[in-house]
Amino acid sequence: MHKVLVIGSGGREHAIIHQIKQSEFVSDIFCIPGNAGIAEIAHCFDEIKIGEHEKIIQFCRLNEIDFVIIGSEQPLIDGLSDDLKKAKINVFGPSKAAAQLEGSKIFTKKLCDQFQIPTAKYQAFNDKKKAIAYLNEVEMPIVIKADGIAAGKGVIIAENENDAIIAIEEILGGKFGKAGNEIVIEEFLFGPEISFFVICDGKKGLFFGSAGDHKKVGEGETGLNTGGMGTYSPSPFVDSEVHSQIMSQIIEPTLKGMAQNGCPFIGILFAGIILTKNGPKLLEFNVRLGDPEAQSILPRLKSDLFKLMFDASKENLNEEVKFSDKKAVCVVLASKGYPEEYQKNTEIKNLDAAKSENILIFHAGTKKENGKLLAIGGRVLGITALADHFIDARKNSYEAVDKINWPNGFCRRDIAIHAENYKKPFTHN
Repeated sequence: MHKVLVIGSGGREHAIIHQIKQSEFVSDIFCIPGNAGIAEIAHCFDEIKIGEHEKIIQFCRLNEIDFVIIGSEQPLIDGLSDDLKKAKINVFGPSKAAAQLEGSKIFTKKLCDQFQIPTAKYQAFNDKKKAIAYLNEVEMPIVIKADGIAAGKGVIIAENENDAIIAIEEILGGKFGKAGNEIVIEEFLFGPEISFFVICDGKKGLFFGSAGDHKKVGEGETGLNTGGMGTYSPSPFVDSEVHSQIMSQIIEPTLKGMAQNGCPFIGILFAGIILTKNGPKLLEFNVRLGDPEAQSILPRLKSDLFKLMFDASKENLNEEVKFSDKKAVCVVLASKGYPEEYQKNTEIKNLDAAKSENILIFHAGTKKENGKLLAIGGRVLGITALADHFIDARKNSYEAVDKINWPNGFCRRDIAIHAENYKKPFTHN
């Protein structure tokens, strides 16, 4: 039996803990820092910050924790996995070197060049004048990305040259700090997007589910980018042909390349894929489960999540990952004003009335104070419904949303609206 620590405070970490709590191999679960929902099923400690690596190591020793799951990207990019391994504590999550797949878009682009992984054409710049001059060589719209992570806001689609110049000047001018010391300017690709997940043990990767997500704050994919306003799983675009193409052309060359370059990847590899008329192409990699993708993928998982992660950490993945045939839809409830300024400490009521056998509620930005449930974040709750068909999962999720009494909350009303009756956009060769 294992004592497990999960690092993070979002809906993703709530979904991970909900899943590993079902494992016969887990005796106790801790979370740093956690949230109000996680606190109902695990021991939460918000006195320690996720950047305080030495304190986390001391916490593990004090509480006899023998396995750590790192949920969020920043501690992975900062090397928490390496520090835990040096302290002889088992951990699931890539090394600092391997986490560059998310931490640096230029790192990933160079890997794509080296191992012929299909992606958008690009150029990298750290000089404003050279970047602006390059605009004369490309067609609009164009995509401009900060090299590092910028809280999901470092990717700008410029419709015209003027917008592109503004984006270049802002990013290289310090809008995102060190994350914007360099930029990538890449071609705009057309087609539906897929979130494609693989669990990896450094040598091989096993398919770990697919999802579709809704990044824009407004219905009809309008307004500002967010961390995600809802997801559905599985993605109807991932048929056997697309699955095979993504694995053989993108995932396998990436894992082989990372190992060959001395930074084998152990963890969850999240590939953002776009289906173009010329086949799947890589938009970006993340080095952990998505949020809110985890909230629609993990409830469908039939395999033991803890055992999969433990085996991967020991470089010994040897069993197929099994999923239910059910469809899942997760609708995110966010604070009014998100992704810009929003009011904190507003009360949420009637949450228990929204729960049922096929409805799961995952907390993100919540805390309990004086017996009240308060919203303290931008994205606050993820309401996930499971059903045999997307149309029923959508209906059930929104019925649950409407039972929650939170006047300061809002959600999009079109999550997964096209998932049931999608049309395959291209025929792939």
